Amino acid sequence: MLHRISTLTFTATALSVMLSCSTKTQETNTEAIAANNEATVTSSERIKLITLNPGHFHAALVQKSMYDNVDPVVHVYAPAGDDVQEHLKKIEAYNTRPEAPTQWKEEVYTGDDYLQKMLADKAGNVVVIAGNNQKKTEYIKTSVDAGLHVLADKPMAIDTESFGLLKEAFASAEKNNVLLYDIMTERYEITTMLQREFSMLPEVFGTLQKGTPADPAITKESVHHFFKYVSGMPLKRPAWFFDVTQEGEGIVDVTTHLVDLVQWECFPEQAIDYEQDIILTGARRWATNLSPAQFNQATGLAAYPAYLSKDIGKDSSLAVYSNGEINYQVKGIHVKVSVIWNYKAPEGAGDTHFSLMRGTKANLVIRQGQEQGYKPQLSIEPAKGTDLDAFEKTLRANMATVQQKYPGVEISKSGNGWVVTAPEKYHDGHEAHFGQVTEKFLLYLAEGKMPDWEVPNMIAKYYTTTKALEMAKQKGNPTSRR
Repeated sequence: MLHRISTLTFTATALSVMLSCSTKTQETNTEAIAANNEATVTSSERIKLITLNPGHFHAALVQKSMYDNVDPVVHVYAPAGDDVQEHLKKIEAYNTRPEAPTQWKEEVYTGDDYLQKMLADKAGNVVVIAGNNQKKTEYIKTSVDAGLHVLADKPMAIDTESFGLLKEAFASAEKNNVLLYDIMTERYEITTMLQREFSMLPEVFGTLQKGTPADPAITKESVHHFFKYVSGMPLKRPAWFFDVTQEGEGIVDVTTHLVDLVQWECFPEQAIDYEQDIILTGARRWATNLSPAQFNQATGLAAYPAYLSKDIGKDSSLAVYSNGEINYQVKGIHVKVSVIWNYKAPEGAGDTHFSLMRGTKANLVIRQGQEQGYKPQLSIEPAKGTDLDAFEKTLRANMATVQQKYPGVEISKSGNGWVVTAPEKYHDGHEAHFGQVTEKFLLYLAEGKMPDWEVPNMIAKYYTTTKALEMAKQKGNPTSRR
């Protein structure tokens, strides 16, 4: 058993003021988002972060920015190995970058008893958890039981058993007066934020249609890639990322974001009771096959670990059940969400997102394909038979409401619809959104509470994904209810 305590201090050009965002674009977008926030951070208690067993690059992205009232010393507890070393390399890169370097100081403990050591030391008050999902729910429950706040990467549960434990964790968090929150970065993507805003303009959108299973009112699809670049460097994925018993299947992983957006956009600030409001009508899953060469490029490993042998075919390809689709209802509204994982994006492309909200007066559609230059674009498309001149007058009359929250947003005619354009300052990228989520969590900590709808909706979200996985695995049972 290895026990090691080390202090890693990375030097960088000193900043006269601690930055709350790492780049100017982050600052401008955060200012725009802050227009929706009525409170500011006023707590005198210094936040001290603990990073527990970081195995996913999302743990490092939480520290891509510095934050007011957050101690620059971060205590890291993890087993020795590549995961923690890759995490520390990313923090060092942030500390030594030429523009707006961070000033984190990592106090690192590695040993087989890292969890017990973290609980014994209690060196901070907020635990950041992003890594191997097999033990994540256990980490969450143990942390809140110890009276620690938790900021956790998705997914917080990957099957029905861990969903049950997660419900216990939320009950424990309430009992111990601590906050448990997951990192929902997609709420901070500007086209998504604007889709939500326009959907709340009844003169433009009307009301949300109910749809049908064959033609749902809400459709969301996300396409991701195993090989990608993060912070300008090729991402080295751990081998366990390709083991669905450790990472979770796609239907319970990335779909977490999509289910969250359905709730956040279409039922804003409404609490959702999963036992009353959610009905699952269908789910399916399928694999992406990777060649040994692709696995090597993504992980740096020359051979598959033994725990992946169960997923290796006769042609030596690795079958990863990273794809999934869920068909369900929320409060009587028909929804379809799906996630697809390819190996590598086409040249000039990256992860993509499609989102459709069907209103009685207009559809709100986000596309991110080749025609859009692989950048998300929101369109407002009036219902068939609409008087376009009259609709345009109504739309432009309502723009002041949107522009009050998001100055500079404009619309332009395109075919039989209108394209929504946001200034470049709002397009700060996926990595910047981790800082924005963290700022939101710090705000909740200062207030001592989250909105009343957040916890029931997190529970509803993970019920939806884990129940869908259970359904997808049941052969010959295409439909089911709770």
